[in-house]
Amino acid sequence: FFAVYINGAQGSRTTMSDDEADPELLALLRKSLGLGGGAANPRAAETKVLENAQYVFDNAIDVALNPSKTKEAAETIWRLMQKKEYSTQTWSEHELHPKAKDESTVDFIFAMDLLNFSFWSERPEEKRFAIEYRGRKWTGYWSLVAALQRALDEEIPITSPYFWVNEDECSESLLKHVFRSVTDEEIPLLQDRLQCLREAGRVLCEDFEGSFVNCIYNANYSAASLVNLMAESFPCFRDETSFQGRRVRLYKRAQILVADLWACFNGEGLGEFHDIDKITMFADYRIPQILNQLGCLMYSPPLESHIRDLKPIPSGSTWEVELRATSIWCVELIRREIERNHPDTKPKIKPIQSNGHVASVDRRQSLTTSALDEQRKCTTQKHITQTSPAKPASSGVNAILIDFFLYDTMKELERDGKEQIPHHRTRSIWY
Repeated sequence: FFAVYINGAQGSRTTMSDDEADPELLALLRKSLGLGGGAANPRAAETKVLENAQYVFDNAIDVALNPSKTKEAAETIWRLMQKKEYSTQTWSEHELHPKAKDESTVDFIFAMDLLNFSFWSERPEEKRFAIEYRGRKWTGYWSLVAALQRALDEEIPITSPYFWVNEDECSESLLKHVFRSVTDEEIPLLQDRLQCLREAGRVLCEDFEGSFVNCIYNANYSAASLVNLMAESFPCFRDETSFQGRRVRLYKRAQILVADLWACFNGEGLGEFHDIDKITMFADYRIPQILNQLGCLMYSPPLESHIRDLKPIPSGSTWEVELRATSIWCVELIRREIERNHPDTKPKIKPIQSNGHVASVDRRQSLTTSALDEQRKCTTQKHITQTSPAKPASSGVNAILIDFFLYDTMKELERDGKEQIPHHRTRSIWY
């Protein structure tokens, strides 16, 4: 009865009468009964991103890996992450990232990663697109986060799917206002961003009752299932291409959305994913840049000259696919090397319930682990202490944390003028 009733209640949200079902209660009921989407076996879902990346690497001509440098980089990355106590906590520490652990933050993160692409500029730093907010100028990814926060401060419902589909209210001129720059350069691909908002808004309102939280429920708290759901349901997240006649999935923004949820909620509540380590690094233009600077990624002379000359590389071209896919595989090898040299970083496999949740007994066990035992563990997470019982146990090192760390490090090198090679120039909505 419940299954038939719930499945029949899906559809776009309209004004409710007294005898209509409350969509939020329905979502909770689906969650409690384990009736969401995703694989029947919560561990069975696979994105195939890593598998596809390895295939591209194995057949690449213009991008290769240096095994010895990759091993050296793994130890360097591990040591620096330990020194900086790099963990999911780092995500929330930035002043622009949302601090609340509720559905409004899920809405913010979805809007953020829906529009999280193509911020690079050909102009010098002082003339590139920038957002002024809280007395500072923000560029790159942070210009997006600042623009969204500024819009909310101005009472513009920029994170609402119902707002996105309202063409009168969410117009091109309004979006230009949201992303108004302190320089003469506008945000790149404004029309594409508006199209992404419209498309995602329609899908959420028609299929998920206007809330991305329902996508999380439908995926049964599986990171891989959620990535696949997004790629299937939202064309603007379907980051796929072909390589030598084979379909290749890269899913940068879909994966980073799941990773941002996990990091923001510290692996709990709406950010609890039992298979989070199935997420790979996020194939963009910054990680290949730093992997090359570390000596891990090697380019053929024609490709390296092309990148150094700041010439554009078309989205979906052989060069671009090799750059992105080989970077994914390189970070995976770095992760494996860290795990091999530091076995305590290997994430513990936790039993899960039929609805995809980690069993509550594991939470109790993790919270009763003694502070002494935790101090003996060598992980990238901040240690649990007896005075802070609510802090979750370490999940070890995964591709997400390595990616976050490499991205932040590359931005620091750029800021300090220590770039040894430019990033490749590809303009697209995928990254």
